Amino acid sequence: MDAGIVLVIEDDEGVRSAIQRLLNALGVSTATYASAEALLAEGPSGGDTCVISDLKLPGLSGLELLAELRRRGYTQPLILITAHDSTSVREEAERCGVAAFLAKPFHGVALLAAIEAAIAPSH
Repeated sequence: MDAGIVLVIEDDEGVRSAIQRLLNALGVSTATYASAEALLAEGPSGGDTCVISDLKLPGLSGLELLAELRRRGYTQPLILITAHDSTSVREEAERCGVAAFLAKPFHGVALLAAIEAAIAPSH
């Protein structure tokens, strides 16, 4: 998978590390953050191709992060992950333009498929 750098924003260190290990094992470079604010303070780089963000984070939520990234002109796809799955949350995520929505716990294969679909060139 040629995914460039995938940004992972997850406040649960175990989940963040598991996603990073999975992606790194497949040769995908990652940058990880414990909060949306940490990513925004550093600023996404030009080599980023995709963002994976938890919905419930300390401070800004994953959807608020997406809105702020878009406000700053960042157009890369965002995959939202959450343990708080509901129809209303899925609908809000869709309205906000997330590339994919995964309910925890999810299989690594599902995450990889979501990344591949998100970064695939559109025809």
